[in-house]
Amino acid sequence: MVEKRSNKKFLIGIAVAVLVPLSCFLVVSQLSKKKQRQMPRFFVPEGTVANTDQSKAPDTVYHQVADLVLTNQFGKSISLNNSLKGKLLVIDFFFTTCPTICPRLTSNMKVLQAMFRKDPKKEGSLDTVVQFISITINPGHDTFQVMRAYADRHGVNHDNWFFLTGDKKVIYNYARNELHLPVGPGDGGADDLIHTEQITLLDKDRYIRGYYDGLNDTSVVRCADDIVLLTMERKHKK
Repeated sequence: MVEKRSNKKFLIGIAVAVLVPLSCFLVVSQLSKKKQRQMPRFFVPEGTVANTDQSKAPDTVYHQVADLVLTNQFGKSISLNNSLKGKLLVIDFFFTTCPTICPRLTSNMKVLQAMFRKDPKKEGSLDTVVQFISITINPGHDTFQVMRAYADRHGVNHDNWFFLTGDKKVIYNYARNELHLPVGPGDGGADDLIHTEQITLLDKDRYIRGYYDGLNDTSVVRCADDIVLLTMERKHKK
């Protein structure tokens, strides 16, 4: 009797081992098919061009974000469009002495990073195509050494997360005129200050594919979902 029970448990264990992964695979497959039909949209239209098919409406031309060259937390010069070519970019703005939104924003970026942890043994996989970028809005104070200490204080994994500093006017122009963040007018001068909780998602071709409230958990999860979707996107002409 004991032997029969043991055999029964063994057979049940085999069935579970086979059916559970199979059911998970089927669910994921169906979700993937559904998600491919719901890719993140493009933001900031700049005009139209004639469609090659004259029976169709003109194609919309969307803003393509220009390059930005700044210094990371290790003192290395980084070009967002060249050094990080082929990567998705998740960008936020912060400053190290911020007592209000920045610590929570950094914490939520850290949650995002944990979802896409870089593994050097898996080159080309999901976790190696995402780069997290935090740009200081107070570069006069936030040297690369200060930012590295800030990142270490928050327990950040440096592998695929850069904290960047540089010329204030260049940074503020990028936020306003390249990422089109709703931060109001300004010239990047001494009295100018932008302070936003927005996270921006750029695709591999540097088109804006999403804006997210970095203090809202639901919005942060949506950002993570959109990152996954963009890794499945096939290249096509804009």
